[in-house]
Amino acid sequence: MNGGRPERVAIIGAGMVGLCTAWYLQERSVDVTVFDSDGVAAGSSWGNAGWLTPSIATPLPEPAVLKYGVRALLSHASPVYVPPTVDPRLIRFLLQFVRNSTASRWHKAMQALIPLNRDALAAFDEMEVAMPEKSAPAQPFIAAYRSEADRRTLLEEFDQIRAAGQAVNFEVLDGETARAQEPALSPQVNAAIRILDERFLNPAAYVHALADQVLARGGNIVAGADIAEVRDTGSTVVVGGQQFDAVVVATGARLNRLLKPFGVRRLVQAGRGYSFTVKVDHLPRGPVYFPTQRVACTPVGDRLRIAGMMEFRDVDAPMDYRRIQVLRNAAGELLNGAHLDVREDEWVGARPCTADGLPLIGRTASPRVFAAGGHGMWGITLGPVTGKLVSELITTERLPEALRAVSPLR
Repeated sequence: MNGGRPERVAIIGAGMVGLCTAWYLQERSVDVTVFDSDGVAAGSSWGNAGWLTPSIATPLPEPAVLKYGVRALLSHASPVYVPPTVDPRLIRFLLQFVRNSTASRWHKAMQALIPLNRDALAAFDEMEVAMPEKSAPAQPFIAAYRSEADRRTLLEEFDQIRAAGQAVNFEVLDGETARAQEPALSPQVNAAIRILDERFLNPAAYVHALADQVLARGGNIVAGADIAEVRDTGSTVVVGGQQFDAVVVATGARLNRLLKPFGVRRLVQAGRGYSFTVKVDHLPRGPVYFPTQRVACTPVGDRLRIAGMMEFRDVDAPMDYRRIQVLRNAAGELLNGAHLDVREDEWVGARPCTADGLPLIGRTASPRVFAAGGHGMWGITLGPVTGKLVSELITTERLPEALRAVSPLR
């Protein structure tokens, strides 16, 4: 360490958040080593929908989600599913989640997210990642519904987002107009919303390109490194048998394992999502979203990635193929010309969810140990701004205002 400024920093986790943190630390002339138990983009960064949508990045616990969750306790066919469990940790998380699913707590959490959302795309644009398409140009996202009554829920949420102080740009469409603009929508779509000014990308391709950039700039990435412990010596931290000036833990749904000894008591629970890719007769120009079914469809090359579901389950539980079928059936009702029975890349990944819907970003009880995780469904969207703010905190020791409400010690 040079005059108190860290020279060598370890990052645990080679997903979007961890690699963005590495990139921004390199911008501040810090040597970085990234450790991952599997490899680059091996976790929830791989098969997600790849949306860059800060205007609609909202806290997960809300009254509408709570209604889904209560019904989901009874059926694996629900978009939100909580398998019967006697796991005391999961039960504790669910009770905390319920307490946060009120309008007033949602509003407070939304206000805490706004500073991160506001700077998300700017932080993304700063990153120099060499790939054919860094992200697709801004395309309308079409949220599609069977009825105007179903559409009302998202319109009310947009009102709440605006009331909290965040802009969201959209247009209301009837079914005929929506189907004319997007032939991939089935005749069952009778109402829609065009969400403007957002972007999307192929998350696995982007994260791998980001890793290549970190390596090209002199960083190290150590795959197959299952870090079981972070040891603070009082002047350095020991990670993987090496000494560093600081460490950033960005291990997604496994965040608690390493950070509990450093005062982080907020639970991070796996909110597992599923996805697969299929051929479609009419590849959408941009993402298509079915909010009632919680299904997100994103063009990835010449195929359509179909992603969704929320399953509160152990991070290492095997794939539940019933959920793939639920996702297939939900998409089949509202997509036109999708070859849903010829699926590729069937996948399950663990989104790192917190009970209050806010990430855990910042310094822990140790001045050398930092958290960067708990982003829920918004790790791709908020990865760059998280990396930028954490790198600023580590190198200047000044707490950015945007991180006050998302302290890992709250």
